[in-house]
Amino acid sequence: MDASHAGGPSAGTVAWVPPLPQAAGFEHVVIETPGLRSHVALVGEGPPVLLLHGFPQHWWQWREVAPAIARRGYRVICPDLRGAGWTSADDPRIRHETRMHDVLALLDALGVARADVLTHDLGALTGMHLAYAHPERVRTLVQLSVPPGFMRFTPKIVPAFRHYPSLIMSSPDRSLRWLLAPPYTVRPMTEETLDGYLRVEQRPEIRGMGRAVVLGMITPELPRLVGTYYKRRRLQPPTLVAFGRLDDPFTEPTVRGMCRDHERSAERFELAFVDDAAHFITDDAPDAVVELAVDWFGRGPQSAHR
Repeated sequence: MDASHAGGPSAGTVAWVPPLPQAAGFEHVVIETPGLRSHVALVGEGPPVLLLHGFPQHWWQWREVAPAIARRGYRVICPDLRGAGWTSADDPRIRHETRMHDVLALLDALGVARADVLTHDLGALTGMHLAYAHPERVRTLVQLSVPPGFMRFTPKIVPAFRHYPSLIMSSPDRSLRWLLAPPYTVRPMTEETLDGYLRVEQRPEIRGMGRAVVLGMITPELPRLVGTYYKRRRLQPPTLVAFGRLDDPFTEPTVRGMCRDHERSAERFELAFVDDAAHFITDDAPDAVVELAVDWFGRGPQSAHR
């Protein structure tokens, strides 16, 4: 991205560098908030739905999911979070809750008081922060491929962190192509799909983000997840957590065991498991994600979106 616009959203004459991957139906805007120029992909009209992508992905993760949700009567908002995609920041560092504050500023700039929120992977961490700290902004929450904050930790899930050493130790110039592959997906992604995700690595500010997010966001979060931080709080927005059935080590028996007695920690909470899907569930099973999300939105509070 080599241009930005102050104030509210504007499509303007931004030249996206490198070019955005193709996805039909989206409007692309730059929204400037203090210290941040966010690329946001928008589609549809109606009540707002906020989609928070995972790592090493960006808005294009939702290329099939967002238009399908929009066809159900929603306005879908897909930002590139700080350190990802075509968003630019004055300060490239990503601290523990930096992205939550970014999202709040973005919602304010868009005039969105409350939204249904769909998250995946690292975006789920930001969604959790938002749901606990600002439940009034989250109508419902759908969280993909990440257990809830109040989970009961078990050593069975330690293999889920097996890629962290490679992210921390690898050269900033090493592509993250290796992460977008089995066992994290059911089948190998096509070269076209890999290009859609990874062409953004041409941007110098994107390189080395693996180390940045592990040390800046995930490491400070681990004591909260293992300890009692979330267990002593109550998750207020209705929350659905979904995993692919092939997302090892998050098997259904393990996840259900981790979430037992959820009534103590959440107002309304459910689990779902998607066939023929692994960690990158939106690529493996986008249609199933859409159905789960729209159904959950429809079962949320009946008060009006604003």
